[in-house]
Amino acid sequence: MKREMSVAGAFYPAECGQIESMIAQFNSILDKALVDSDVLGIKPRAIIAPHAGYVYSGFTANIAHRVLANSKPERVVVIGPSHRVYVPGMSASLFDAYETPCGDLAIDKEYIEHLMSLFDIEFLPQAHAEHSTETQMPFIHHYIPECKVVEFVYGEMDPSYLAKVCEAILSDPKNAIVISTDLSHYYPLKQAEMHDLHCLKAVHDLDVRELHNGCEACGKIGVEAIILAARALGLKSRVLDYRTSADASGDESAVVGYMSAAFI
Repeated sequence: MKREMSVAGAFYPAECGQIESMIAQFNSILDKALVDSDVLGIKPRAIIAPHAGYVYSGFTANIAHRVLANSKPERVVVIGPSHRVYVPGMSASLFDAYETPCGDLAIDKEYIEHLMSLFDIEFLPQAHAEHSTETQMPFIHHYIPECKVVEFVYGEMDPSYLAKVCEAILSDPKNAIVISTDLSHYYPLKQAEMHDLHCLKAVHDLDVRELHNGCEACGKIGVEAIILAARALGLKSRVLDYRTSADASGDESAVVGYMSAAFI
C-alpha cells in the first residue's frame, strides 16, 4: 500500500520540476538576505515547520528542512495535527511508501511497529489524508531522499505523553523529528503578531507556560511535546523564521502566522 498524495496541486505543486524551482527560489532569497549565515551550519535533532500552501509558508518551512539535512538522519518522524477527522490519540501511517511528486519515500513500518509496542498508537487510515504532515514530505524528499519516514497524525492527546514518544524517538541518534504547525489564524496582522509572539517566546525559552499565555498554534500539542522533550534531553532551541500570510498576499486583514525552529 502507498500513502498517496492528497493535497498535491493545492498546497504544493503536483509537478516535481515546479517544486524544485520553488525550493531553488527560496534558497536564492535566503542566501542573499541572511545576515547570520552560521545558522545554515547547525545540525538539529528536531525542527518545527509550518504546513500551509508553499506560496505562503514554503520559505519558512524550507529553512528548517534545509538545516535538518545537515544532521543526515536515516529516519525522519513527521508529527502533525489532524485537521479533517477526529483522532483519539495518535495514528501511525502503516503504509509501505509515501508518495511525493518527485518520487516515493520509504516508510519504516518496522520502526512504527516498534513504537506501537511501547506506546498507545493506532493505525486509522482515514486520518492520513492530512496536509499538516504531507506538506513536509516534498521537502524531505528534496533534502534527504534516501531516508525512511514515519508519519504520525494526532488529535486529542496529552502533550506530556507525546513528549515521551518524542524522547524515545530522539534516543536513537539516527532519528530526527519534524513537528508541523501553523500559528494564529485569521486575525488582523497586529493582533496575529501579538498571539504569535507567545509561541515564538515559548519555543525560544523552552517555556511551556508561555505557550499557554496566548499562543494559538493549531499544532500546539506537538509544540508543547517537543519543548518538553527538548528540556528532558538537554537540547537548545533556535527560532529560524517568522512571517505571516500577509508577506505573500499583502492582505493584513486576516492573516495566518508561520514559524520555523530548530532543536540542537
